[in-house]
Amino acid sequence: MEASLATEWPFEPLVLAACLLALLLFFQGFFRLRRRGRADHASWGRAVLFVTAVGLVYLALASPIAVAAERDLLSAHMLEHLLFGDLAIALAMLAVRGPLVFFFLPPSILTPLAHSPRLRAFLRWLTGPWVALAVWTASMWIWHIPRFYDYAAQHEAVHELEHLSFFVGGILVWNVLIDPARTRRVSVPGRIALAFAVFMLGDFVMAAILNGAFTYPLYADEPHRLLGLGPEADRRVAALLMLTEQALTLGICVAVLVQRYLEHPAEETARLDGGERARLTAGR
Repeated sequence: MEASLATEWPFEPLVLAACLLALLLFFQGFFRLRRRGRADHASWGRAVLFVTAVGLVYLALASPIAVAAERDLLSAHMLEHLLFGDLAIALAMLAVRGPLVFFFLPPSILTPLAHSPRLRAFLRWLTGPWVALAVWTASMWIWHIPRFYDYAAQHEAVHELEHLSFFVGGILVWNVLIDPARTRRVSVPGRIALAFAVFMLGDFVMAAILNGAFTYPLYADEPHRLLGLGPEADRRVAALLMLTEQALTLGICVAVLVQRYLEHPAEETARLDGGERARLTAGR
């Protein structure tokens, strides 16, 4: 069965269309920025990062991983979520950080959006750290409750809603952590604290899966056991995949942020002092 699975690449037109659209938007902005002489903000390394991110999304949703995730392996399902809901988003945010993020949408679309005060206010609220943490935590905790997880896996519309919530939560969290638009809205220590909070809140779910508090009958009762993984081993591999991926991505993020803070402590302190003065002035 493993050999036949390797050849199963399901045709997912919506996934393919979304990936092609993402590539089109990226490269139109990429080349516009390069034509303006800012290749330093639109290097080919950025292009590789973004293409890799889109490739991971496609691999997660339209490859043998997706087929195995449908019913055969809990660990494959977890890997699917980690690829498109976390790792791909982090790579894409790194690819577009700086001026490139403002070139991602064509001027004909971006300009009207930028001139809408209500939309700007909504986006400012939506991209705040507390909203990001709340959405990410809710999607992580609710969907991993075994009853909800198995129900989603058996009902396509609910499954798509689950995927959407993971994707949105990942975008919101990594937007704060990486800050691609360089808003500096959240201080470096604040972003480090958010990374720790995300890991610790996710750890509850990982621990529950690892120690057997969370079990998923849909997968445990599956008669076809890919790779020779029994239900218990499959569950542990799923938890360890989550733990390893979160530790690596968030750990690297924290290491980079700590290095940045140590290299520019005076700049960060001045920014924090300015923010405190603004809050005091606003409170008068």
